[in-house]
Amino acid sequence: MFDFVRKHTKIMMGLMFLLIIPAFVVVGGKESFRRFNEGGDTVATVAGHDIKQADWDQAHRTEVQRILASRPDIDTKLLDSPEAHYATLEKLVQERVLAAAADKSHLVTSDSRLARTLQEDSAIASLRKADGSLDIERYKQLLAAQGMTPEMFEARVRSDLSQRQVVNGVVGTAFSSKAEADLALNALLEKREVQVALFRTADFASKVTVSDADLEAWYKDHPALFQAPEQASIEYVVLDLDAVKKSIVPNEQDLRTYFKENADRLAGKEERRASHILINAPKDASADDRKKARAKAEELLAQVRKTPASFADVAKKNSQDTGSAVKGGDLDYFGRGAMVKPFEDAAFALKKGDISDIVESDFGFHIIQLTDIRAPKQRSFEEMRPELEAELKNQQAQRKFAEVAESFTNGVYEQSDSLKPIAERLKLDVQTAAALSRAPAPGAKGVLASPKFLNAVFSSDSIEKKRNTEAVETAPGQLVSGRITQYTAAHTRPFAEVKEQVRVAVIGARATELAKKEGLEKLAAWKANPASATLPAAVAVSREDAQQQSAKAVDAALRADISTLPAWTSVDLGEQGYAVVKINKLVPREALVDATLQQGRAQYTQGWASAEGRAYYNTLKERFKVKINAAKPVAKSAFEAG
Repeated sequence: MFDFVRKHTKIMMGLMFLLIIPAFVVVGGKESFRRFNEGGDTVATVAGHDIKQADWDQAHRTEVQRILASRPDIDTKLLDSPEAHYATLEKLVQERVLAAAADKSHLVTSDSRLARTLQEDSAIASLRKADGSLDIERYKQLLAAQGMTPEMFEARVRSDLSQRQVVNGVVGTAFSSKAEADLALNALLEKREVQVALFRTADFASKVTVSDADLEAWYKDHPALFQAPEQASIEYVVLDLDAVKKSIVPNEQDLRTYFKENADRLAGKEERRASHILINAPKDASADDRKKARAKAEELLAQVRKTPASFADVAKKNSQDTGSAVKGGDLDYFGRGAMVKPFEDAAFALKKGDISDIVESDFGFHIIQLTDIRAPKQRSFEEMRPELEAELKNQQAQRKFAEVAESFTNGVYEQSDSLKPIAERLKLDVQTAAALSRAPAPGAKGVLASPKFLNAVFSSDSIEKKRNTEAVETAPGQLVSGRITQYTAAHTRPFAEVKEQVRVAVIGARATELAKKEGLEKLAAWKANPASATLPAAVAVSREDAQQQSAKAVDAALRADISTLPAWTSVDLGEQGYAVVKINKLVPREALVDATLQQGRAQYTQGWASAEGRAYYNTLKERFKVKINAAKPVAKSAFEAG
């Protein structure tokens, strides 16, 4: 079915690129964008509601975590580029626009639609146990790795589904005619035989001579390229539960009392082992189907009650839980909370060897046989001492934290010229960090990844007076205060320091001019006297197969007017130089078989639908008065980016 896509991947990628604005661009410069602060803390406005810098920062951290989870090998510097940050802001604005549109149109997602979507999620499906129930702990762990609770995740999915309804009316009804699709596909698949003469910048560099005066003049004309960002070295102290725990030593009597009060809980939970026979009957099945399923289950119940020893054989032959049927219905040991509620209640009410009545759940009808009970092992006080100490220290630390937090907050303020007094009083470590900027560095962890803390560090009071920052809450149960020990303001790097970089830039710029001049002269001469042209061997190029030619040269060749052949054109390759292109002829291509052509037309229609969706979104942006205060980063040259 997807032969066309497989054979013409590059074409379809090109088409989709032309029709859809990419979601994440990851190239370019850095500092001028990152330190955006014009317009205060409000970076964008949608429908009269502000998006704050903190919202943007949090959204980008979440986006980076999502990308790293799926592509751990990616260079994190790319995710910290100005374009990557701006793409996150655009995505955040889009979410707010679609949410506003959904709200205005009263588009909501029902509980049943949400449940169906979650059930269809492959990642969640992989967390289901043999009996079909969801492994709640693994589910929580999966979401926690993305910084979410189940409630947050489900709210986001519900919101996403509502937002999709906003554009589905446009995207879902888009169409294109055969003529339109074929015209676009013909342009994408067209081949032309060309000869490309390259005039490379590097080949002209040796012809360029520059003086120190030339370099200084260029340096003065481009000061923005040589800005060193502001940086600070700091010392800081962190107060959290772990720090409070260090000062707590539970006494023996408290430990023994805690043991007596909590021995049963700490010993563990009772586990039960059961086998079951399941007859499927989803809750959305018809009443007639559920009636038939129950009848089948009652028939099997009578059979196993008559001959309890046959339970495993009956389960193998009849249970529709394929995971456990092959094991005679055995579900191994499980504790409370591991199974769906009706199943759990029935299993924990049985005695060993008992067979339950029919148990109805969202999955159907179960017959349960309890095969074993594993009681928790009672351990001695000495065996449990490490756990007792850990739990008691944690409880006492939580009770003491509020008191210590107040002391910490007052201490860093009252003795604002040093962190040592509060560190000594509360037995905290004074830590240091160098080369900090206002934005968290790629890969930063802990308090150094907190925009809130960095904003405090780079406040005017902290910079000018070298005072301690206020106590900043960077996470629940975590306070931090820091002070600048060395500060360097943003400044233009001295000419002597960047002289060689300037030389490379000036020589490159002038060599590029020489390459272009030479290319234009040759183009004029060869058009006047084609026989004098010295060109490389001809190649057949298309947008699908560039034959190792530059994208700009191929694009120029395919756009050129070929009403008269041979035809000539040229193209500026930027820092790479200049190219002169001779188009000899149009190369006939194989006709697409009908099935492949149909697939190509379908892909074109999908691309067109996406384009219409984007156009509708732009209309919504106007309707909800979107304003983005942050300047969109401009792509820079290789020299500027480096």
